[in-house]
Amino acid sequence: MNWTITGAEDDKRYSRQVMMLGQEGQECLRQARVLVAGAGGLGSVIAFYLAAAGIGFIRLVDHDRVDASNLNRQILHWTGDVDRPKTVSAEEKLRALNPYVQVETQGGTLDERSAPDMTRDVGLIVDAMDNFPTRYLLNRAAVARAIPFFHGAVRGFYGQVTTILPGKSACLRCIFPEGPPREIFPIIGATCGVIGSIQVTEVIKYLTGKGNLLLNKLLIWDGLRGDIDGIDTFRNPDCSDCGQSSVGGWRT
Repeated sequence: MNWTITGAEDDKRYSRQVMMLGQEGQECLRQARVLVAGAGGLGSVIAFYLAAAGIGFIRLVDHDRVDASNLNRQILHWTGDVDRPKTVSAEEKLRALNPYVQVETQGGTLDERSAPDMTRDVGLIVDAMDNFPTRYLLNRAAVARAIPFFHGAVRGFYGQVTTILPGKSACLRCIFPEGPPREIFPIIGATCGVIGSIQVTEVIKYLTGKGNLLLNKLLIWDGLRGDIDGIDTFRNPDCSDCGQSSVGGWRT
């Protein structure tokens, strides 16, 4: 169901952020169409705060079901949701949080065949995945469509974030030519909260033109030390995803 927010509800719900973003900025959020790839630890935080901020359209993609081991960090999934599809559980919570945003869920696997459909008609892609092969797929889709890609990753007490604007910044493959092997990694929920919140902040800044984005910079969060560092990144002209040898962002 599509909802139309009333003026009074709009004024009250978003009043604190309108103080910073203005009504024009809030309208930019309402007009935005965002793909959140993953409904786990990062995806829960990202989708929650995007919906709370009034992002007009959120497409949430995940093929998994809720497992008890998810509950320490995946805030959209609760004890009673174990064994339910994550998309169903997440959509239920997001609609309860903000019924005035449109939430579309897709339960299929993100792969080469499904990516064109899942990334259609969105203006931004937010990475909430737990593996680099799928992240590279999203990176190529963002480059092919010339839309922003907001990368985030977590492990234990550590996390990283960068914002990618195709043609203007290093892409994910430029930064990480090869990803780490797949693994079941340790994680605490608070790390997902930190990194997911930074990703949402980057999305809001991009949509409203506020502040400076994490372009050509990889932000590193060290939760054990309580420290944040930034690593400069650079475009690779020979990058297989965004470089001169690529075609439309896809490997040649």
